[in-house]
Formats: sequence, C-alpha cells, structure tokens
Amino acid sequence: MAAVKLTILAALVTLGGVAAATFHLTSNANVSEPPAAEPAPAPAPTYIRAADIVQYGQPNRLFLQSAVAIVMDDREGVVLYGRNVDRPRPIASLTKLMTALVTLEAGLPLDEPIEITREDRDRLRGTRSRLNFGAVLTRYDLLRAALGASDNRAAAALGRTYPGGLEAMVQAMNAKAGQLGMTHTRYADSSGLDNSNVSTARDLTLLVAETQKQPLFHVLTTTPEFRVTNLATGREIAFFNTNRLVRRESWDIALSKTGYTAAAGNCLIMQTTIDSRPLTIVLLDSWGKFSRYGDAGRIQRWLQSAERRVPRLLSARASAS
Repeated sequence: MAAVKLTILAALVTLGGVAAATFHLTSNANVSEPPAAEPAPAPAPTYIRAADIVQYGQPNRLFLQSAVAIVMDDREGVVLYGRNVDRPRPIASLTKLMTALVTLEAGLPLDEPIEITREDRDRLRGTRSRLNFGAVLTRYDLLRAALGASDNRAAAALGRTYPGGLEAMVQAMNAKAGQLGMTHTRYADSSGLDNSNVSTARDLTLLVAETQKQPLFHVLTTTPEFRVTNLATGREIAFFNTNRLVRRESWDIALSKTGYTAAAGNCLIMQTTIDSRPLTIVLLDSWGKFSRYGDAGRIQRWLQSAERRVPRLLSARASAS
C-alpha cells in the first residue's frame, strides 16, 4: 500500500512539472515584444540661428565707413549684413590670396630657392620692398612675405616662377575664379598693383571658403611677426603682419589679408569667430587709413550685442504667444 502511495505521489509531481512548464511556455508565447523605441528627436541647436540675427539683431543700425561690406555666417551660409555686395571693385593686395591658392594647388616645392630679380620690381607704383635684388628665399618664405606682410616683390617672384610664368599664373587664377563661381572677378597680375584686379564682396567669400582646404593659409596670413632667411647671405629679414588685429587678444582670426591702392581704397578680409559664430568679413573701399579696423570693431560689437539681445527677445515672444 505504501508503494502505491509513493507511485501516485511521483506521478502527481511529474504531472505538476509538465503543467508548470506548459504554462510557462504558453505564457511566453502570448506575450508580444514591446514596440521599438522611437529615435530621440535631434537636440535643438545651442546657437542663435543666423535668420534670427538678421530679423531681430538690427543689422540696419550697423553704420560702416566701407563702401562695400559683407558679414557672412560661415556655419549657415547666410549674409548677416551686406552693403553693395555685388558691386565690382579693385581689390589691391587681396589679389595675393588667389596668387597663393594657385601656387599651393600646383604642388610646387615650397623649399625651392627663388632669387629676387629686377624683373620683380614694381613698375606701376614704385612700392618698396624689404627683399633686395639678389636675395634668395624659399617659395614658402615668399608666400609668408606676400600674404603676411603683403610684399609685392615676393608676389611678383611667385608669379614669375610659376610654370609658364606670370601669364600662365594669371590664367590659372582666372580659371580658378570661374570654377568657384566668382562671376564678377578678374585677375591681371599676382600682386594686385594693377587696378584691373577686380572682385565683389560676395565673390571673395567664395575664395575665402576655398582657402580652407589649404591649412597653410592660417599660419601664412595670421602670424603677427616673422622672419625669413636670405639664403644668399644667411641673414634674416623681419616682417610684420599688415593687419594690426592679429596682434589683439580680443580677436580670434583664422585668415587675414589687407590691401590698399588709391583706386581700391583700404580693404580687409578676415575669417574670424565672434561669440562662437564663424564669420567671413570682407571690407572694400574703406575710407581712411584705420577705418577698416574701426569697421571690424563695429561689426564685432554689434554681433556681440545681438547674441545677447536676440535670445531675450525670442524668449519674450514665445512667452507672449
């Protein structure tokens, strides 16, 4: 009798286990998978949109001494301020940016020694140079002198030693301008002394954007002061950057170039960052020797003020709606 009871008990245990397993499997089969979580929305930008700066930042109250000006938001490609942006003007030594660009894109050896000759002298305006005839510099040092110190003999030597000579360089410069969509731009020499070198503020923003593909432009155009070596004598020649703003801690400048002739007036190109906003600033035909720097300061102060004022205005409008 005890044996029968044990047999019945074992059978019940076995049946209970099967039932439990069956319930477990059935329960799992009936439970559907939770729906996949939807992707989180992209976070809102932490910066003020360029369109809001244009609409609410009162750019119409920005009064500049330059006849032609553009302030371009490089992050969004939006013009924050513009004045006669499509008016062709002589651009003086701003020309040297394209001179350097086609030189670098040609892949010419930067350590190649190049002699300054009388062929490099300025026959149009008689400008002076710290590079004496017979001096020998590397192509890299000529680029530094041409861009940082705006030396005309350095730019002329770069053109003379370009494959095919100056004529070929000018052809390459105009071809590059066409490729970039600089439809109102024409180049006539490598230095900018010829008044036939013309462009617009809008066109020049395209050139500045293209220079960013060549990292050397930053050091070549923004070093406050530098020395180059005359390989013929071993002596060093000191140069100072023609843009005084590169020596000021209040400016964060990634690219710089100045220019001046009587026809072009005072000119300035900068790629800079103001309150974390990357910008290209082009000023042409600025009245007075220092007015281009005054205009740059006015742009800086206007934008800094707008970056503070516009968020408060947007917040107030949102609360009222």
